[in-house]
Amino acid sequence: ELAEFFRKTYGPTGVFNAKPFSGSQSWAGARPELRAIGYDSSGVAAHMGLLRRFIKVDGVDLLVAELGLYGVRPNLEGLGISHSIHALSPTLQELQVPFAFGTVRPELRKHVERFGRRGPVTVLSGISVRSTLPHARVDLPPTRVEDPLVIVLPVGRSMSDWPTGA
Repeated sequence: ELAEFFRKTYGPTGVFNAKPFSGSQSWAGARPELRAIGYDSSGVAAHMGLLRRFIKVDGVDLLVAELGLYGVRPNLEGLGISHSIHALSPTLQELQVPFAFGTVRPELRKHVERFGRRGPVTVLSGISVRSTLPHARVDLPPTRVEDPLVIVLPVGRSMSDWPTGA
């Protein structure tokens, strides 16, 4: 059910975006450690995945809860369901991470900024994000570099403790 949800949610943004969810796979890179799934009478309504990991910001190793696999069923977009993701706050506190971190396409800037009105979310642009490809390929380099919007949510520390860097 989750794989179908992601195919329908991510497919309209490009066939390539739906490809990781072929068959019954419900994750695109690393499998989420935790998931928040919203249901209604029609099935999966919304989803957010979470995975603790270390990221490096200009040489500083930083523990974060990486948020990803965010989606809202297309017929529910614009109804404010994304604000229910704030229900993850107690879980983030329990995980004792200093920050939650995520990336989104620049086209989602207004959406993310609306989401941030209900809590301390910082949106950073002009940041290059280098990540390891989910599957080793001989015809591609092992990492990719993207310029998404970076979203940072202070959890156990203040935003002033976020390392500076591009």
